[in-house]
Amino acid sequence: MAIWRSAAEIGLADPDPDHVAWILEELLRVADRSEHLVESLLLLAAADQEPIDVVPLRLDETVADVVADRMREAEQRGITLTSRCEPVTVDGDVVLLSLLVRNLLDNALRYNHAGGAIDVSRDDHAGGAIDVTVTGRTLIVVNTGPFIPGEVAPQLFEPFRRLGRRSHAPGEGAGLGLSIVATIARTHHARVVAGANPDGGMTVTVRFP
Repeated sequence: MAIWRSAAEIGLADPDPDHVAWILEELLRVADRSEHLVESLLLLAAADQEPIDVVPLRLDETVADVVADRMREAEQRGITLTSRCEPVTVDGDVVLLSLLVRNLLDNALRYNHAGGAIDVSRDDHAGGAIDVTVTGRTLIVVNTGPFIPGEVAPQLFEPFRRLGRRSHAPGEGAGLGLSIVATIARTHHARVVAGANPDGGMTVTVRFP
């Protein structure tokens, strides 16, 4: 809202057409961010209260669809995105589980660096950037990125918790992505944990019952 007010004040002070065009674009960008923030807050508020429509669904197909949708953005950012998905069926809400995967990948893309990597696996053994062994039905997202103190990684599931200071730059998230992941996992009776990688970035594991 502060950006909204500043842009409007600039428009009133300087009605030059070029400035007005820039201000309108800025107002639309802020409106999009605000809409996304409100939707995220509503989801957080309702997810634990409203019953979900649980049906058997192919988790691997959901992951494959999201990975394919994010592949172009990864290429534009100079990030290698790989996935290995074995067929597995879980009981869940297809919309919410798709959102869980999207938020994990969006977080891995946003807090990464050019030449980095994201590894998505649906397996009993995690591969790629880090050697982790797990049991049961799991979704694992491993990404490179800045160094994260070990004690901070689990705290990133808290609403509005961020690794660094807010910059208000274009594309900056609201700090709710991983909170929504945790909420969706909880509604599916799944366990989600995050750990910092020794060389930077982190590993998020979602284990379904």
